Amino acid sequence: MEITAGGLLEVRITPADVGKRVSVRRVETGLSGSPEFTDTVGVLTSWDQGVLLITKKSGQSVRIPESSLVAGKVVPAAPARRRGPAASFEELTRVSARAWQPLESEQLGAWTLRAAAGFTRRANSVLPTGDPGIPLDDALARVTSWYAERGLPAYVQAATGAAGTQELLCAELESRGWVSEVSADVRIGALAPVGDVDAPASGSVTLTRVPDEEWLGRYGRVSDPDVARRVLVEGPSVWFASLPGGRAIGRCVVDGRWAGFAAVTVDPEHRREGLATAVMAALARRALEEGASAAWLQVETDNPGALALYEGLGFATHHTYHHFRAAP
Repeated sequence: MEITAGGLLEVRITPADVGKRVSVRRVETGLSGSPEFTDTVGVLTSWDQGVLLITKKSGQSVRIPESSLVAGKVVPAAPARRRGPAASFEELTRVSARAWQPLESEQLGAWTLRAAAGFTRRANSVLPTGDPGIPLDDALARVTSWYAERGLPAYVQAATGAAGTQELLCAELESRGWVSEVSADVRIGALAPVGDVDAPASGSVTLTRVPDEEWLGRYGRVSDPDVARRVLVEGPSVWFASLPGGRAIGRCVVDGRWAGFAAVTVDPEHRREGLATAVMAALARRALEEGASAAWLQVETDNPGALALYEGLGFATHHTYHHFRAAP
């Protein structure tokens, strides 16, 4: 089923699909009297006398009146998708870089200098994937000058827990007085289990290709909306998720087998209601429809709430990256 703004919803299942794994959306009248949508994923175990019985992964069965269906489709079982993905540091670095593209960049050997008017450190830092081609001190001087020309602080993104020379670069930067300001885990996991999570609010999630003002307002890290949109919409296949009233938002970039989650943000007044999970489940289902099977995300190491959420969804740390800022 389609979950896009302006998209058509179709019921594409029949009683002949009993025994198959399906995803359905139903509409009910909420406590406020307004219609509320709920998504359910599981095995269609029966369809008798106008009632569907769907058994979820947890073993719980859900009875759904046929009259309440607004969308439904068969979801092919693919056990191989449920295994945690294997990934190299190089592959994840390439994928994550495509998900946060700068407005301008310049190569310095195997280093990429990136700038986007200061919107997010990921798009305004050096991505070192090899040798800069000149002595390190000369490379850092060039980096500092390049960012100063743009009125930006100089940052280098380097990793620990990764293969190659990344740890050595971290040590070299620290020895030269560069300060690690932000550290974030790069976590990976299988995508299908995220899409299978039973999050009732996911039926009310809207997916669009461009973030609106409400989305940007909930994201809350935007000083220039035009710059933010230019960065956020770039990527192989980008989706923005939101719940009514800006209660929760999220972003997902589908890139081949990978789905990258970011900007999962919940209104403080609606935390602990499962809204972040609902947003991720809706985005995961879209990514699965586009052929993705693995997921990645970046989460700051001092964010215990987000860490707990992602651990519960099966994400494990692959490596950790740090943004080193040039000494004043």
